[in-house]
Amino acid sequence: MKFNQNDGGRAAAGYKGFTGDCATRALAIAAEMPYQEAYDLVNKFSKDEKPSKRRNGKSSARTGVHTHTFRKIMDHLEWRWTPLMFIGQGCAVHMDADELPGGRLICRVSKHFTAVIDGVINDSHDCSREGKRCVYGYWAKDN
Repeated sequence: MKFNQNDGGRAAAGYKGFTGDCATRALAIAAEMPYQEAYDLVNKFSKDEKPSKRRNGKSSARTGVHTHTFRKIMDHLEWRWTPLMFIGQGCAVHMDADELPGGRLICRVSKHFTAVIDGVINDSHDCSREGKRCVYGYWAKDN
């Protein structure tokens, strides 16, 4: 799968250094919104999180977003979730351009969210594991 180094506008927004902002970055890239707007949106939804035994702490645009909260954000933006992995099935779709549809996607993989645009990963690093990484599902904007 092709890879394009893309920070989603993080540096241009004045943020420096390394951080775990993959959900914010993927949102900014795929939804074509300014990084700061994506950052603020994630933090707005994070404020409404309820404590849970299964989730460690609250989501944050800077340090990571729980999948449950990211789903709410994507529902709010009217992006459609397409699950690709089911209980007992194993991995059916990998980070491979031939296995994913075209268009602007936000793919959920193990402990990471990444933007894929027409078969090209747009992220701070190549997260495809040479096309072997399993995709749990993806969000796409209905036209």
